[in-house]
Amino acid sequence: MLPIVHHAGYRVSLSKTGSHEESKYAALMDLIVASELVGKTKVFEPEPIPVKSLKLVHDTAYVDDVINLALDPSSLRRIGLAATDQLHIRPRLGTGGTYLAAKLALDYGLACNTAGGSHHAHAGFGSGFCVFNDVAVAIAQLRLDGLIKRALIIDLDVHQGDGTASIFAREPGVYTFSVHCEKNFPFRKSSSDLDIGLMRGVGDAVYMETLRSNLSVLLDGHKPDIVFYNAGVDPHIDDKLGHLNLSDDGLCAREKYVFDQVCGRSIPLVTVMGGGYGDDRYEVARRHYILFEQAATYYGQG
Repeated sequence: MLPIVHHAGYRVSLSKTGSHEESKYAALMDLIVASELVGKTKVFEPEPIPVKSLKLVHDTAYVDDVINLALDPSSLRRIGLAATDQLHIRPRLGTGGTYLAAKLALDYGLACNTAGGSHHAHAGFGSGFCVFNDVAVAIAQLRLDGLIKRALIIDLDVHQGDGTASIFAREPGVYTFSVHCEKNFPFRKSSSDLDIGLMRGVGDAVYMETLRSNLSVLLDGHKPDIVFYNAGVDPHIDDKLGHLNLSDDGLCAREKYVFDQVCGRSIPLVTVMGGGYGDDRYEVARRHYILFEQAATYYGQG
């Protein structure tokens, strides 16, 4: 059965109002439990990532300030979250989930975290609702453990993964690939190994042609030991922060293509949630559900 990593703590909202998109994680798990996927998946519960693991990637002072709730007001505004204990508890759980999903992927070939994708978190500061960079921390810990040497990050969130790109800018063993909306947050972008900034409103055909023209070449050229896939659904036409106009069918085609290209090469694949925004959390969760549905289908066929 497809390994899924989830923790009840993912359901906690981090915002001042309680309405930030974290609530979609609860809605997603509700959809999975109520669907046929419940019989095709096995849920694993993560532990919070150790503080020492966070410090493999993030500046010690920044990690300590987050945990001690000592960030200054401007730093909190940059992240966009409230100074409560959940500021560090919830991101540590999500990061632990991505690390566990990576270890499961190394064992089973494919694993999905129902959180993660905090790609705006830099080494020394958080940004855009991202406190700790879960994918970067997971890669650093896996390398320290001697489990991998090379990793490739496929970031298909509508926003460029500036934090991830910055963290791995001088790491030849980690390749960062981002397809995003060019005229969108972050407005000051970092340089990924390969950035493709699309114009607003491109739609399914252009998006998929862009992906097909690049992904297989990167996989064959970099030869990663593991792939992390940030599967943000904010490129969807109805996402309130997106602007790339993908349809449901476009998201489905995207997920199928990534699974075919990565898993078809027998490369372990880890999926993390990434962004997805809207007033109806179940509608946003339904878009994320497409990934899990396709993952379970692909895993069952393998």
